[in-house]
Amino acid sequence: MLVAYYSVIFSKTVVGEITGVERVELPVALIARSGGDINSQVFSFAIGIKDDKTGQIYTASSEDRQWAVASKGQCAEAVFLPYPPWQFTKRDTYFGARLIKLYECPQK
Repeated sequence: MLVAYYSVIFSKTVVGEITGVERVELPVALIARSGGDINSQVFSFAIGIKDDKTGQIYTASSEDRQWAVASKGQCAEAVFLPYPPWQFTKRDTYFGARLIKLYECPQK
C-alpha cells in the first residue's frame, strides 16, 4: 500500500513566490484524431516556488494545465509530489506540482 501511494503520503505543500514557470516545448506535431485525446505532455510545465518560511526554492515538473495562467512574481500554494526513493535517478526531486491557490504576493 505504501508503495502505491508513496508520492501522496510524502507530498510537500509549498507556499511562496513563483520564481519560474515555463512551458516545456516539445518538438512534436499535433495531429487531431477521432478520440480527441491529446497527449498530456503537450501541457508540460517546469515550476519553481520559493518557500516563504525557509527560502528554499522547490522545483518540479507538472502536467497541470492550471500553471498556464501563473506568472513569475505571483504567489502560490502548490503540492509537490516526490519521486519515490527506489527511482534512484530521480531521488529527492519532485513531479506533478499541483496548483492549489494562486494570488498576488503581499507587499514586502
